[in-house]
Amino acid sequence: MEQPVEQLGTWTQHGYDLLLEYGPKVLMALLVLWVGTMLVRVIARVLDKVLDKRGVEPTLKRFLHSLVTISLRILVFITAIQMMGVATTSFVAIIGAAGLAVGLALQGTLANFAGGTLILLFKPYKLGDLIEAQGILGNVKEIQIFTTVLLTPENKTAIIPNGAMANGNIINYSSDGKMRVDLTFGVSYGEPLDNVRQVLEGVMAADPLVLQDPAPSITVSKLNLEGIELAVRPWCDPKDYWTVYFGTLERGIVALQAAGIKGPKPSMNITQTT
Repeated sequence: MEQPVEQLGTWTQHGYDLLLEYGPKVLMALLVLWVGTMLVRVIARVLDKVLDKRGVEPTLKRFLHSLVTISLRILVFITAIQMMGVATTSFVAIIGAAGLAVGLALQGTLANFAGGTLILLFKPYKLGDLIEAQGILGNVKEIQIFTTVLLTPENKTAIIPNGAMANGNIINYSSDGKMRVDLTFGVSYGEPLDNVRQVLEGVMAADPLVLQDPAPSITVSKLNLEGIELAVRPWCDPKDYWTVYFGTLERGIVALQAAGIKGPKPSMNITQTT
């Protein structure tokens, strides 16, 4: 009976020694973990307030919130286990190697993420804007962290990677709030230009979608063999571009015909060969 009693005493003493050695470390690690978690929550709330004041897009706000929160929690966890005496050098090296491997495997995705972050931060365009990018014209339907979704005039959905959007040329027709419509009309040389201008100005003045500030312009742009070419330039809201374009073109032709104004006459050269 003495041997089991001695073993029990040895185990008790060993456990007591371990408690004295690691107990304070465990308590400190738990305290650091608790305080660190509270601190992460405070930092996340402060970050949300700062992003709200700066008007950051909700998509980027959610991503930055998650990125900062997860990164800080990992840092708190590593600090806590390090205080318990656990070597974290290998652990950190494994995380770094894994991050490098993932980064190399997702180069294109990371480029799109970086492009999306830049777009959401600097806002070269916003939802509803009419833009032209990567050879595609359309209204911005959605700005995601990796892609931008455009709705074309043909009602087609175009999904463009943000990496290409951030590194390519972007034409934003909506940034100024006004857009010029470029139209061309042709008339015969025998028609008085004052009458032609009066008719076309009346057409544009009657259209509520055509802006009067800046005022529409009508100028002679070219002299052809067939007749005079006029550049007609009404202004409109970007969302009304195609309505004004086709409406002005059709009503202008009808009004010129109703006023008896003749269009350009096709020329024909006749040569006689012997």
